[in-house]
Amino acid sequence: MVIVLSDNATEKDIELICERIKNLGYGVNVSRGVEKTIIGVIGAKDEHKLLLAQQLESLPSVERVIPILKPYKLASREWKKEGTQINVKGVVIGGNEVVVMAGPCAVENEESIMLTARAIKAANAKILRGGAFKPRTSPYSFQGLGEEGLKLLYQAGKEVGLPIVTEVLDPRDVELVSQYTDILQIGTRNMSNFPLLTEVGKTRLPVLLKRGLSSTIEEFLLAAEYIMARGNHQVILCERGIRTFEQATRFTLDLTAVPLLHELSHLPVIVDPSHGTGRWQLVPPMAKAAIAAGADGLIIEVHPEPAKALSDGAQSLNIPMFHTLMRELAKVAEAVGRSI
Repeated sequence: MVIVLSDNATEKDIELICERIKNLGYGVNVSRGVEKTIIGVIGAKDEHKLLLAQQLESLPSVERVIPILKPYKLASREWKKEGTQINVKGVVIGGNEVVVMAGPCAVENEESIMLTARAIKAANAKILRGGAFKPRTSPYSFQGLGEEGLKLLYQAGKEVGLPIVTEVLDPRDVELVSQYTDILQIGTRNMSNFPLLTEVGKTRLPVLLKRGLSSTIEEFLLAAEYIMARGNHQVILCERGIRTFEQATRFTLDLTAVPLLHELSHLPVIVDPSHGTGRWQLVPPMAKAAIAAGADGLIIEVHPEPAKALSDGAQSLNIPMFHTLMRELAKVAEAVGRSI
């Protein structure tokens, strides 16, 4: 449930309410908004909520109490009405600007990642993406360069002045990856890796959480809840396609998830048209459609020579294609009252 405090509530009032809730065995989360301060009560059973709400509403410092019936609490719109904005080194995700993240599926060598970083920067992308640890379906496929890849990605981002996002696969690697990246990515195969979600929840780095390839919206938001329940509320939701009966594309990109997630959650939502389709020809139209559907950002695979890419070349744009797409995306964003 959510406790909305009155305008005259003091810090002492907040402390007393939090102490009272903790003494009942429930978790507490305080959020200080622009207009209101609210206290989230975590763990209260449905049969206890009505009585607890009545008791709390009798306090002069409490304006109202709102029970949250959804299984995900901290991620819900009931808990926080206004959309969350996440600032990554001056790049705001969840604001009016549609933030484009771009780069290769995997960091392969210094020359390639530097060339790509300069190219996406010139095209007005705001964040550099690249994989150092790669979860591959086949154990014989390229698995990434590991820490060496992290170092190359970090240096490329630093040289061109872009924040970076990269995937972490193992709870044991969270500390290592956190030393190099600005955003921790949880891939689709790890959306339900609860020890990993718990570990990134202990960090204070933004987390880009990709929807599981067979996950419902509720399961997706509950995965976000795992991270937020550990204290990290900087979660970016990413729709990247789900597995259906269709075989013409790699996955089915569920763009209905974008407005639905915005309705259910205050967290920013981005779209991955590269993994969502698996075909570079489909990336531009689906990227445009994602912006029209209300996406707060895109994550797009770009490679200098997709035909020679060690991972996911078939869904990667080359550099001229990406530059063309960025010009087209700017027009779509302007048409819906946003910017690139």
